[in-house]
Amino acid sequence: MSAGSVAVVVTEDIGVPSWDLYELSIPCTVFGKPQPDLADPWYELKLCRVGGGQPDGPGLSLRTPYGLDELARADTVVVPSVPDPCVEEGRPLPPELIDALRRAHAAGARMVSLCTGAFALAEAGLLDGRRATAHWMHTAQLAERYPKVEVDASVLYVDEGDVLTSAGLTAGLDLCLHLVRRDLGAHVANQLARRMVVPAHRPGGQAQFIELSVPARDDEGLAPVLAWARAHLDRPLTVADLARRAAMSPRTFYRRLQAATGTTPLQWLLDQRLGRARSLLESTDLPIEKVGELSGLGTANNLRHHFLRHLGVSPGDYRRAFPGARAGGRGPARV
Repeated sequence: MSAGSVAVVVTEDIGVPSWDLYELSIPCTVFGKPQPDLADPWYELKLCRVGGGQPDGPGLSLRTPYGLDELARADTVVVPSVPDPCVEEGRPLPPELIDALRRAHAAGARMVSLCTGAFALAEAGLLDGRRATAHWMHTAQLAERYPKVEVDASVLYVDEGDVLTSAGLTAGLDLCLHLVRRDLGAHVANQLARRMVVPAHRPGGQAQFIELSVPARDDEGLAPVLAWARAHLDRPLTVADLARRAAMSPRTFYRRLQAATGTTPLQWLLDQRLGRARSLLESTDLPIEKVGELSGLGTANNLRHHFLRHLGVSPGDYRRAFPGARAGGRGPARV
């Protein structure tokens, strides 16, 4: 049983500018390199070209045997970006691309855009009436051009179930890892992130533009206290506890953690606890009550409340989605 096929759109007839190669490389890295020790088989990746001409500018032309017909046969379709003239100057997107995106969605494919790829999904009408995002430098243009789309410029990515959009650059990596987490579970996504030397999980609701994306030098004391908190999630931690351990006032700790991560201390703690609970449900047979205790989420009822609110499933249903995990294997699941 496969994690599914992923079709990545390459706008070859226009050319791939060198600055767009980053977004293109993200799905190729996440979905294209087999990870047999994590899930076997892994995703099946296909690069699908738009047209077959030579680029009319300084862009690169990528050779691939797959065309747009593959989109309708894929489980997931990813549009990493669209050419700058289509965003900045209103240059029309290839009509065959728009038609192929509509057909893929109608066939049941999960539709994903990274950065300016949202303009292609919006042009196809797939974002009408939905929340969506893109790189913050282009969200105003997206909202103006497609008024039926509920554009959220403040988040890293938006998961609308069968349609997902991300902001630019590293937010695209966050979204792709989120898809792995949905399909194969938190353990697999965390191990993959570790191999890629990136954070295991940044929630989609985290701020897209953070004034200080990394802690300043005098904030390096945050790393030890956050590592300590992750190692003691079974304890009833408070902001005052963490601030005291960091030798800061609660107000200073709050401000510096929010500047460094884009989220509040309490939300950060909740994200860590949910991640721990998911990992325990996937990899152990511990009773639900014990999972709640070890993750710091409390009773089974409280654990259920948080899972239903944030994941949309109960802990028991979540565990049943990973029947092979506790036996040493990791079969795919969609949660």
